[in-house]
Formats: sequence, structure tokens, C-alpha cells
Amino acid sequence: MRKKTGWLRKIAGAFMSALAAWMVFSPTSQALRTLPETYRLNVGESYALNVGAAVLSSTDERLNLNNNTLTAKEKGESEVSVNLFGLFPIGKMRVQAGDEQRLMPGGEAVGVALATQGVLVIGVSDVSGKSPAQSAGLRAGDVIELVNGQPVNSSQHLVELVSASKGLPLSLTFERNGSKRTVSLQPTLDSASGLYRMGAWVRDSTAGVGTLSYYNPQNGTYGALGHAINDGDTGKLLPVREGSLLKADIVDVKKGQKGNPGELRGSFLREPVILGNIEENTNLGVFGELDKPYVNPLYPDGLPIGFQETVKTGPATILSTIDGEGIKEYAVEIVQASRQMAPSQKSMIIKVTDPRLLQTTGGIVQGMSGSPILQDGRIIGAVTHVFVDDPTHGYGLYIEWMLNAADAMDDAA
Repeated sequence: MRKKTGWLRKIAGAFMSALAAWMVFSPTSQALRTLPETYRLNVGESYALNVGAAVLSSTDERLNLNNNTLTAKEKGESEVSVNLFGLFPIGKMRVQAGDEQRLMPGGEAVGVALATQGVLVIGVSDVSGKSPAQSAGLRAGDVIELVNGQPVNSSQHLVELVSASKGLPLSLTFERNGSKRTVSLQPTLDSASGLYRMGAWVRDSTAGVGTLSYYNPQNGTYGALGHAINDGDTGKLLPVREGSLLKADIVDVKKGQKGNPGELRGSFLREPVILGNIEENTNLGVFGELDKPYVNPLYPDGLPIGFQETVKTGPATILSTIDGEGIKEYAVEIVQASRQMAPSQKSMIIKVTDPRLLQTTGGIVQGMSGSPILQDGRIIGAVTHVFVDDPTHGYGLYIEWMLNAADAMDDAA
């Protein structure tokens, strides 16, 4: 009897070990690890989930489950059980269903012209053998906002305020890494010009080319670029005093190569056509309002958004303007999609597969940032960066991160 019991224990132990190994390494286990705690979908839409040998079930009548395909019949939050082989409960998942949100996808090349809030220090210099700015503790990346309590609105305005000091000490308030500081600065007479100077190179504006990501017809707002407008010398995010989104014509393309990112060269300042304003410059893009409704010629009825839970590896497309022929749709492949709890510019890795785009640009180039990414008839994100060592690959962020940033802007207003 003891011998038989021993064999039974060995068999049971072997079975449990095999089951544990299967749970760790099987496709089912791998699929279950990718399931989010909360899955979001639009009312009336269906999503097929890959859960291997597991079976999903729910008693909530607002949710229909058929062969692990979710269909939301009404708005609300439902609980879904995950059962191995349909018998053994191994987890739970929440499903949130809401009304469909539709956006007009972008893809149009745009110019961005930005005037900064205050003036940005890009370097210090000597005046008659010394640098008052450096002596006062200023350095590249600081944003000068006030001189003797008076707001500084341009580089020329700063020059005038310093020159008018006649050499008397000035109180300068500036921002550095999110904190305000105030210092005393003693201007020095420039013997060459006869003017008092502070010994600093400053900048109050910038301009460049990017791509419109989306237009929200419900409130007239837009998002573009998918990343911040940063100063080219200091890398600092430029605070917005005022800015304009402009119609851009692509006049030339510098093809991307390994180690040398390409570039779309656009014209938009000679005869500017203003499309809207720029209200916020954030790490997730620039945002504002358009002067009139925008319609994408390829998708005139707009498209629903796709949450990150619906994004999968495989075929997708991007919308971009790379020549004078307007917006075109190009094939890409999503090779990696991260599950993220916090906003990031690097939500997805995409690979350009369209021969037309590869022939013309070599892949992703500067100026294509903001190009909307589409998959399964939904707007899921926007292009943000190119891989410097491989222009056929780049990063994209989820569209929900851009929309969250736009909502935060509205709440602050």
C-alpha cells in the first residue's frame, strides 16, 4: 500500500511540475501575461482576445462574450473571469465600455512658429573682458522672465531694458528646471557699441516643420508633432507665449541614412497661411485650436480612436505628406507595443515597409513627427522619433496620451 501511495505521489508531483512549467512557458501563459487589468472598448464594437486555452466569462448583461470575443452592448464597467480550460479560475479583468470617440486623422505637413514666454539663454559671453550674466549665475537653458519686475517679451525688449539701466544693478527673475530664481546682475558698458550689456546670448522664438496628428471636431482642437518643440542649442522645452500653426509646402526631402536622419524641408513663412494657434508645447506634442474645421481627404468621416489595449503587433499604416501631392497612406508594421500606465513618447516601435516611402525618404525623417498611426480602422497613435542608426524604424506614442494632454490643457484653462 505504501509503495502504491509513493507512486501516486510521484505521479501527482510530476503532473504538478509539468502543469507549472506549462503555465510559465506555454502560449496561453504568455497571452495571459499581456492581458491588461482594465480593457477599454467602445459600445457596439467587438474585440477578439488571444488567451490561448483560457476562457473568458461574465454575468454582466451589458457585455457579450462569444469565443473570447468581447462586445459591449451598453456603457459601463463589467467584471470578466479568466478560467483555464473554462474550469479553473485564474484571474479577473475589468472591461470599461464607453461611447465611441471619433477624430479626424491628420497627416498634413504644418509649420510651427513659436514665441517663447520670456527669453531663453543659449550661452554667455564676455563684455569688455567679463560676463555679468555668468557672474550672476545665469547659464544656458535658463528662461529670463522679469527684469526689475517687468515681464520680458522679446530679445530686443531685454536689450532695451539692460541698456536703459545705465549700469545700475538689475533684478533678474528666471526659471530653471521648473523653479523660479531671482539674482542681481550688474550690466557692463560695451566699449565697442557704447551700450550696457549683460553678456548673454538669448532666443525668443523658433520655427520648424511637423505633421498634424488629429483634429477633434467636437471642440475644434488639434494635436501635432507627438513631442515637444525644444531649443536646438540647449534641448530645453520652449514655453509658449504665443504661436501659430501654419500651412506648409514640402519643397525638398533629405533622405535618411544610417547614422544621419533625413528631413522634410518645408516652406511656410514667406506667405504664411495660419491654420490655428499654439496654446501648449508639451512633451507629448503641441496643442491648440484650428481657425476652421479640418477634413482629411482620405477619411472625410473621421475614424474612431483605438486604446492601447487594442494595439497589436502586425500591419498598420501612417498618414504623411512628403511631397507636393498631399496626404498619402503608407504601410508600416508595429513590431512592439508596450503596455503603459503613464504617458510616454515611446509606446510603440514601428517599421516602415512601404516601398514608396522607403524609396523617397528612406523611412522616417524629421518633419514626419506627428504622422497619425492607423490600425484596423482606428487612430491608435502618432509617430514621434526615428532610430538614428536605422531610419526604417521609429517610435510612436498612443493617441490616448495626446488626448489626455489636451484634456489637461482644457482643465487648466
